[in-house]
Amino acid sequence: MTTRAMPIKDASSASWATADSREKPYIHAAGICLAADRSFSWGAKLAMERRLAAIFAADVAGYSRLMGAGDGVLAEFASPVKAVRCAVEVQHGMADRNADVPQEQRIEFRIGINLGDVVVEDGDIYGDGVNVAARLESIGEPGAVYISRAVRDFVRDQPELVLEDLGEQPLKNIVKPVQVFRIGAPLGAAGVLQTAAPPLVPDKPSIAVLPFTNMSGDAEQEYFSDGLSEDLITDLSKVSGLFVIARNSSFAYKGKSVKVQDIGRDLGVRFVLEGGIRKAGNRVRITAQLIDAGSGGHLWADRFDRDLTDIFATQDEVVEKIVRALAVKLTRGEEQRLGQRGTTHIEAYEAYLRAREFLSRSTREGMVQAKALHRRAIQIDRNFAAPHAGLSLATISEYISDWAPDPAAALDEAERWARRALELNEQEPLSHMALGNVLLWRRDHAGALAEARRMIELDPNFAQGHAAMGLGLMYAGKAVEALDSFARAMRLDPKFPSIVLHFLAQAEFSLGKYEAAAQHLRERIARTPGTDSSRMMLAACYGHLGQLDDARMAWAELIKVNPGFSMAQRERVLPYKDPADFRRVTEGLAKAGLP
Repeated sequence: MTTRAMPIKDASSASWATADSREKPYIHAAGICLAADRSFSWGAKLAMERRLAAIFAADVAGYSRLMGAGDGVLAEFASPVKAVRCAVEVQHGMADRNADVPQEQRIEFRIGINLGDVVVEDGDIYGDGVNVAARLESIGEPGAVYISRAVRDFVRDQPELVLEDLGEQPLKNIVKPVQVFRIGAPLGAAGVLQTAAPPLVPDKPSIAVLPFTNMSGDAEQEYFSDGLSEDLITDLSKVSGLFVIARNSSFAYKGKSVKVQDIGRDLGVRFVLEGGIRKAGNRVRITAQLIDAGSGGHLWADRFDRDLTDIFATQDEVVEKIVRALAVKLTRGEEQRLGQRGTTHIEAYEAYLRAREFLSRSTREGMVQAKALHRRAIQIDRNFAAPHAGLSLATISEYISDWAPDPAAALDEAERWARRALELNEQEPLSHMALGNVLLWRRDHAGALAEARRMIELDPNFAQGHAAMGLGLMYAGKAVEALDSFARAMRLDPKFPSIVLHFLAQAEFSLGKYEAAAQHLRERIARTPGTDSSRMMLAACYGHLGQLDDARMAWAELIKVNPGFSMAQRERVLPYKDPADFRRVTEGLAKAGLP
């Protein structure tokens, strides 16, 4: 196939041409062939033709940095399935190529595919079919493939694809919102999403704990198997001689049949722990296998049949055997901490597991449920530190999200719970995270960073903790250091939650890196369409970049998402040490004539 590399920023019409060797887009130079079904000769006079077609639009992310590459590709396919297969092959090929070159030489494509009506006339192709494909490409993150619902309907039964529904998205100059689906960037084993080339394996024993299978035959027991898996991750995470992947990334494989070798490659770890739990009455059976992700061989496997009251001792035994199998030496402090469970009451523990699951949802109703269950755990065991810390985190979440009827009282309440948690157990990392959060939002930056450092000292593999450290550094005016903390968090959690993209963008924005910040904010919005804060920051980025129409569109979308959005509330709550950092946001908005 021969297509001409062309800009597709405004694709109300797009001319096709036969490319000569000087004009070949980089996609050809990378050794990848776009086998499109149609090409046109430059300047040929053709009669007008209207037809249904699959339009493939690709653009090089960060093109201004990579002037040696053609900046865009527009191709027509008769079949949406062929267009999607081509896109997946392109992203696989680019990921392979990027794995072998330095970061500054990497090239990543954004790809959008739409099925729609197009008009071909005198060598030009235009119409909504083209426009939507181009807009899908423009909202995608580097390495991703975005498709419309019309395309999804043709490829939904392809077994190698996993499609993530991003909901209806407003697209620039498109009258109606378009339902958008994302294909992985690129696709890994069994369709598990990857966001970049596989990470390098650390130079210390590295492990991912997969969610243990609930073998009880009762879906209501799912919280228990998930909770036990998460506790094993937490325990292993506290061992400084290990590199432990965060729960968020390990649980991305829940319910999927994926080879251990592929998981190890995707997450950048040498070992994988998997198993199952059967809970019946007062008895529990746990099976566990520690597997070498390189060879697929078992290093250790065991089965534990215990009374439910022995569950804590059983967890300790599993951790001890894993550490021994990996030949990791524990420090004296780690030996002491690993034996601390916080409670001996099974009912309190189960209430806490349920509360933790609601807390992770980050919704208003989730916070209400989490607080009720944390209180239930405390009623059963008043000396259990973790639910006190959980209550603090839920309350601070309500404060940040403007869900608390009395914000000042909510902040006071969060601090009381956090300090009580530390009184009960100073060696519980979650307690330090809770107090650090409170102190940060009180603008006690030095105190917040001190709590963050202690938290990471107690739990060096705590991805969420490294992100919290980065947030504290960013608000304290240390954006460069914050970027390092965010990078560490993202390595420990390769499938990191979208909020990390917002934090990363905030740090970049503080450094005046508006292009990079805008890209991460677009990625965040694509993953979390309901966000208002990321749209605020994106509008400010566009204002500083002189992209005034884009800034106004981002702001209009913000108001749709949250009609009651208040800049005054943001200014009051966001704990910047230097007020000039928030003024940079308002200045960007003002450049676009926004409030």
